[in-house]
Amino acid sequence: MKILALKLLRDMKQSVGQFIAIVLVIAVGAFFYTGLVTLSDNLSSYTKGYFQEHNLSDLNVYYSQISAEEVADLRSIDGIQHIEGRYTVQAEQAFEDDKATLTVHSIPVPNEINTSRMMEGRMPEGPNEILLDSHYAEAHHYRVGDSISLRVNDKGMTFTISGLNENVEHAKKNETQDHQAYGIAYIPEETIPEIAGGLFYNEILIDAKDGYDMDQLGQAIEARSQSLPYISQVSKERTFNYSQTQQTIHNNKLMSRVIPIVLFLIEAVILFLIMSRIIDSQRNQVGIMKALGVKKRSIMLHYMGYPVLAGVIGSILGYAIATALFIPLITTSIGRSYSLPDLTFTLSFFTLLPPMICSSAFGMLSCYFSGRAILQERAAQAMRPKPPKKMKKLLIENIPGMWSRLSYNNKIILRNIFLNKQKALASSVGVVVSTVLLITAFGTQTALLKVAGQIEEVNTYDLRVDYAIGSFPDMATLPSGIADHYGLSTYPVELIQGENKENATLVVTEQDNELIRFYDEQGNRLSLEDHGVLVPKSYADQYHIAEGDTIQLQFTAPELNQTIIDMKVLNISTQYSNPSFYSTPNYMKSLGIDYDPSSLLVSVHSAADLAGVRSFFEQDPQVEAIADKDDLKKSAQYMLKQNSFIFIMFIICAVILSFGAIYTISSINIYERNRELATLKVLGYPKRKINRLIFSENMLLTAFAVIVALPISGYVYSIIIQALSSTHQQIPDQLNLVIMLASVVLAFFLTLLSNLMLRKKVTRIHMIESLKGVE
Repeated sequence: MKILALKLLRDMKQSVGQFIAIVLVIAVGAFFYTGLVTLSDNLSSYTKGYFQEHNLSDLNVYYSQISAEEVADLRSIDGIQHIEGRYTVQAEQAFEDDKATLTVHSIPVPNEINTSRMMEGRMPEGPNEILLDSHYAEAHHYRVGDSISLRVNDKGMTFTISGLNENVEHAKKNETQDHQAYGIAYIPEETIPEIAGGLFYNEILIDAKDGYDMDQLGQAIEARSQSLPYISQVSKERTFNYSQTQQTIHNNKLMSRVIPIVLFLIEAVILFLIMSRIIDSQRNQVGIMKALGVKKRSIMLHYMGYPVLAGVIGSILGYAIATALFIPLITTSIGRSYSLPDLTFTLSFFTLLPPMICSSAFGMLSCYFSGRAILQERAAQAMRPKPPKKMKKLLIENIPGMWSRLSYNNKIILRNIFLNKQKALASSVGVVVSTVLLITAFGTQTALLKVAGQIEEVNTYDLRVDYAIGSFPDMATLPSGIADHYGLSTYPVELIQGENKENATLVVTEQDNELIRFYDEQGNRLSLEDHGVLVPKSYADQYHIAEGDTIQLQFTAPELNQTIIDMKVLNISTQYSNPSFYSTPNYMKSLGIDYDPSSLLVSVHSAADLAGVRSFFEQDPQVEAIADKDDLKKSAQYMLKQNSFIFIMFIICAVILSFGAIYTISSINIYERNRELATLKVLGYPKRKINRLIFSENMLLTAFAVIVALPISGYVYSIIIQALSSTHQQIPDQLNLVIMLASVVLAFFLTLLSNLMLRKKVTRIHMIESLKGVE
């Protein structure tokens, strides 16, 4: 066994480039597996613990005004574990050339729901003290003890910063997590009278009993609030903060399953091809070992040691690279996306085992299936070279005048390919797999760019103005700089399909609204009609919904009493980001639902009018939020920043896998043809011609592989996109010509690069040793 171990090391030393290529192939799979699994598991476990530790509210209920006594009266409702009242108001802070918005909450006494994680300082105690979120403070260079001036309810107020915090209810502030323009602050209850003119609340936080039905609890609260100025309520699952966090966790889990599986399968194919070729190329050495009395089992274990050793080294290398590169990148990315204090990503040693076991198992299986036939042969038979195959005339030889016009080099290439069809096919399979992976990698990155680009393509308005409930303005009062304006209302709903229920959003707007555009799968414009609903393709694919079908939507807002409506599917709309169902006010009225717009979409005549129009809305106290085209651009850029690094890594890894496969298979081809190439050298063939011979053959095989890979890549890409997509996330599943052309060019480039790197191997062929090796 010691001698066999030394032989294994010698084999690795003789083809160190080949061994490194195999190690890199395995390292790629280990890198992605360990990184993505760590991202998914750590983020999921952290958020679960963080939400529990700081008791994220199960239900937020909003009132115009509610007293402490009335809050206490609601405590007796069945299903409520704990209830707290607080006052929430929007404040503004002006700077020299900019301004920011802060959501200010009062701190309930005692505070057991949505508790804060203190980052620095202490909780506010006096009426002139304030607790500021640490990210906003960092963006504006505030420190504990500094003064901050805010405008609250048209009143200027100055506070002293007592501490910096992060709160569980604002782990995700807004779409772009812009700490410069938006912040959170907390004040003591005794400050409420100074801000509101009296001690009362406008929001209550509810911690429900474990397992209690939230819909039933919401209805009970609404029924008890008949005599109160009740506005609305939002469950935890529908808050922006919680839903965005859970969606990110869901998407990460999908990626942690799909991408590593794809890479492991590709790794398995590459390892099988490589190991089968290595064993076949060492057929005579197997015969020698058998002749020396080495047991079949020992010979098999010897060759299995090669992929096991490569698997161990490759897995450790991938683990180390993930620690040094992937973990810092995702830490920065998640830190930019969410306010999750003290979140760290640590690679577990156990994440090293699956890639190590998989790669070793794939390599051992390939050795077993490749080596069992050779091991069944007698030692003398295995030591002899395989008898030359009978060569039939090629088809091209039967074409008059065609064969005679070919050069001698081309005749050698064609005869070698058709004489060794199985080897040529195996080489082509490696290139096919590599090309498919390249096309898939480039396709996913292009899809991400398309998702981000559609945000601005679909939303063509200059401003979106969100109003407080029941305060939509009279259109006659709008300023003159407005060119077009359309109302819009958003309803939380559930799509009911048999026993399944899926959270969704129904958007109702005018039929002639030209500021929101809709497209089908082919990119054709769609329009709203008064006799149906536009269904997002992500939901249609998931629940097999087609044009002309009837779907059921149930309103989940308590004020609509869980109303269920049947809606006819007008068309299927392609919506990559924030997919929603769209309908018109007239259609909703025909179904018995009143239309009460809460947002206004506005386009202006010119850029000069935009500042004046925006100023008009900013002065309206009923306006809760304003978004413009810059916000849309920020949202698109933010989406790219958050996801690009994973797909860029995927592209880089695809290139490494492709190069590893092409280089290794080309290296084995040269090793198997040592005798043939040595013969050409003895006959006086210059190195330049021999290299050109190998180069031309590899290029021909690559061309064949690319032709085969193109139709396969479309199918594989569609499977991956389908696996990564969900009802809340649609990814384009169409490959364009540019992607395929770029991938093909890169495949040829990698073939060229591997040929250039293998030129020294051809130069080192020892003529006498190769020709006398059989004897």
